[in-house]
Amino acid sequence: MPNQRRASKKQRSLEILLRLKRLYPEAPCSLDFANPLQLMIATMLAAQCTDERVNLVTPALFAAYPDVYAFAEADIADLEQLVKSTGFYRNKAKNIRAACQRIITEYNGEVPPRMEDLVTLPGVARKTANVVLAHGFGINGGVTVDTHVKRITNLLGLTKHADPVKIERDLMKLLPQPDWENWSIRLVYHGRAVCNARNPKCGLCELADLCPSAKVLPVVPVSEAAVLPVVSLVPEAVQS
Repeated sequence: MPNQRRASKKQRSLEILLRLKRLYPEAPCSLDFANPLQLMIATMLAAQCTDERVNLVTPALFAAYPDVYAFAEADIADLEQLVKSTGFYRNKAKNIRAACQRIITEYNGEVPPRMEDLVTLPGVARKTANVVLAHGFGINGGVTVDTHVKRITNLLGLTKHADPVKIERDLMKLLPQPDWENWSIRLVYHGRAVCNARNPKCGLCELADLCPSAKVLPVVPVSEAAVLPVVSLVPEAVQS
């Protein structure tokens, strides 16, 4: 379509969504988990840490603490040691134990399936809660905004905000609710494969004609120009 960059934000966002779905048809959660509690803890550990590293840590962690009661009663030094390689381990261990204690006292030992309840847990803000709701309960309660989503959404001209909560509100107005979480995962994929912060491959980007920040229009479609590398599909910096 001509003049794609002049189309409304709504039109462009829907066209971008269609292209992202074509480029990255599979968008599963890349963190390993068996239940919402494990997903919540893995997502908390993924803050400022790769999903690959978290997946190396969680088997031993979940074997040592098989349920919410075990986490709530964990010796903090032992818990810190198990999560140390994920970084910021003291704060993460403290929040994991405190969140599990609150789950027991306030929610009968079950991770609550509501945004307003999840964000009352220590270490759980909207980004972590969105991941837990979408992949743990199948509820698209919002749009996860990590560093990739924040950067690329601004580059695409779909928001003018820097605050993740305001960016999320803008995206929720533009995108169909069933696609809220997978939009984030696909943007992360695109950010790592094509729209790298230091060296964006605008000439290979199939979104370039929709992007007011593109340095050059694509010469050939990305699907024909290169095979995109397989990368983690959950935001690497899902903040707790």
